[in-house]
Amino acid sequence: MQNIGDYLIPGGIAFIMLGIGLSLKFKDFSRVFLRPKGILIGLTGQFFFLPALAFLMAWLLPIDPLHKVGLVLIASAPGGTASNLVTHMLKGRVALSVSLTSFNSLGILLSIPLYLNLALFWFMGTESEISIGFLDTFTEIAYTVVLPVVAGILLNEYGPHKLIVKLQEPLRFILPAVLFLIFGYHIFLEDGGSQTTALMANYGLFIPLILFNLGTMIIGYFLSIWAGMRHDGAYTISIELGLQNAALAIFIATQVLERSEISLVAVMYSSFSFFSTLLIAWLLKRKYGKSKLAATS
Repeated sequence: MQNIGDYLIPGGIAFIMLGIGLSLKFKDFSRVFLRPKGILIGLTGQFFFLPALAFLMAWLLPIDPLHKVGLVLIASAPGGTASNLVTHMLKGRVALSVSLTSFNSLGILLSIPLYLNLALFWFMGTESEISIGFLDTFTEIAYTVVLPVVAGILLNEYGPHKLIVKLQEPLRFILPAVLFLIFGYHIFLEDGGSQTTALMANYGLFIPLILFNLGTMIIGYFLSIWAGMRHDGAYTISIELGLQNAALAIFIATQVLERSEISLVAVMYSSFSFFSTLLIAWLLKRKYGKSKLAATS
């Protein structure tokens, strides 16, 4: 039986991506594909660095094996709409962020089954056949990300210019509000608010999850700079590493594995990571952006 969340979440995500598209032009994507260094660094960080760090932390931390699997699962689900929105809010390289979302939405077809089965075997001594349908995933990402962004770009390129410009300022506040509505519904209202009780009972997990968020962003930023990325590209990749696709991780844990204990890690991560990622990226932008300007002046 369908509920309001079945329409609220995909509809809200599509609206956010439409709003982001209104700030872009097709020429913004030419830089991404003509100079693919950002794509390669971002995908390497998302598909190799994040899972490796999650496995290491899960092995070292004295936490429930189900939560160890949950940590690997959230690290194996690269960021989606939230990372696009934070990049948009901080005026980073939005085209790079959206491109990474499109690429990693296909990469998870291989990465999530691989890493999740490895985590189940290593930490719990079991295996599970994880199946993520290619057609379903492609259709979902097309309807909620690609088509709304393209529609927004077309409106920006060929629509009423004065109206589009006027919409830019209110959209800076409307788009985050829509995302917070989606987060709030999932944490406090879905399933009768049972996730709120679980959050309170396992508050100790917040510490390693915050460290994971902070560590991936800082390491991602400086590795990007070391690899020759410009400042705006480096903090865009940092955002991509800091925000994960919690909705996908929750779906796999609850609907595929049918273990709500595993989904708890994703729920907890999503409860703070938008705000912490926004704050850390803002600090990186201000501190090291000023350093770059000072060095070139």
